[in-house]
Amino acid sequence: MRATLKPGIRYEHKFLVPLSKTVPALYPESEEFVAMPEVFATGFMVGLLEWACIKAINPHLDWPQEQTVGTHIDVSHQAATPPGLEVTVSVELVAIDGRKLVFNVEAHDGVDLISRGRHERFIINKDKFDSKVNEKARQGRHIKR
Repeated sequence: MRATLKPGIRYEHKFLVPLSKTVPALYPESEEFVAMPEVFATGFMVGLLEWACIKAINPHLDWPQEQTVGTHIDVSHQAATPPGLEVTVSVELVAIDGRKLVFNVEAHDGVDLISRGRHERFIINKDKFDSKVNEKARQGRHIKR
């Protein structure tokens, strides 16, 4: 991580919600999801919040060797957003504790505040992380189900 990675970093990210990011598209294998309203899905919204945090800090990391993974999310989803509206996500890095990064996050769809909360990410070395995940996958193949 670079010396420029400090609390106070802010970033704004805009995203036009397509039909492919609505609730029925979240798990098309689920008849329950498919039957639900075509509004921006909470699962995709969380991903958008993460994306904005990643964009905020990547210039301050030794990308792509250093990356971040999400470790905690505590956000509201307080208003429905139909496809075609543009969501603006605003994030601020508010704390750094070793390799843990804490962000305040907020999203607005041009009509309503749709989300507010906190997100934590952890800085990883991609090669080391991939090695551990691959080892876990190998171990998991040997477990009888």
